[in-house]
Amino acid sequence: MNIMVTGATRGIGKAIAENLQGNIFAVGRNEDLLKIYSNYFVCDFLNDNELQDLGRYIESNNIDVLINNAGEYNYSPVENLEFKNIKNLIKVNLEAPIYLISKAVPCMKKNLWGRIVNIGSISGVMGEAGASVYSASKSGLIGATKAIALELAQYGITVNTINPGWVDTEMGNSSANDGNWTKEEVVECIPQKRFVSPVEVADMVKYLISKEAKGVTGQSINLCAGLTVGF
Repeated sequence: MNIMVTGATRGIGKAIAENLQGNIFAVGRNEDLLKIYSNYFVCDFLNDNELQDLGRYIESNNIDVLINNAGEYNYSPVENLEFKNIKNLIKVNLEAPIYLISKAVPCMKKNLWGRIVNIGSISGVMGEAGASVYSASKSGLIGATKAIALELAQYGITVNTINPGWVDTEMGNSSANDGNWTKEEVVECIPQKRFVSPVEVADMVKYLISKEAKGVTGQSINLCAGLTVGF
């Protein structure tokens, strides 16, 4: 399998790229961190030319498994949001993944097989105060997943979204400290009293791209240590 993982230099993306079996194509912004991979592509999703170059790279390398993991987080009260930040977050978290899917699909259709896994967030399921744009972008990704899965089902292509809760990564830990709470207070709100490990997300991805998961498509899977269940 030719597997592309975006945001592969750290956190969840790095765990996914390191734990999957196949020909890994890693995408990220930091070339030094990407050099551990045999195949890599340096791309800033905010740069239109680089993003379009990545689209052509996908087409030329016959990517048949696409893991849309790259994303950005921004914490801000809604009245303090700036136009540029709104635009950039939507582009990275929603527009770029959909664009990359559009470039990967022709090869998948030709082979009558493909796997697309989007890494969303429980913030796109529940909503997160102080992270309205992030929540909106991840909610949009869930909607796109359902629509694209329906469109591609007849071609043997599955499309799913994994929605992690609080994950033990640099981004997750910094996010926990962005609001008016401590990490310890966040943990107390999680039913399992813990952050999810990046490897848990990688293992879920591994299942979703397997032949055993061929009947799972269009799904929004919450991997959140019980956070979305309720109080």
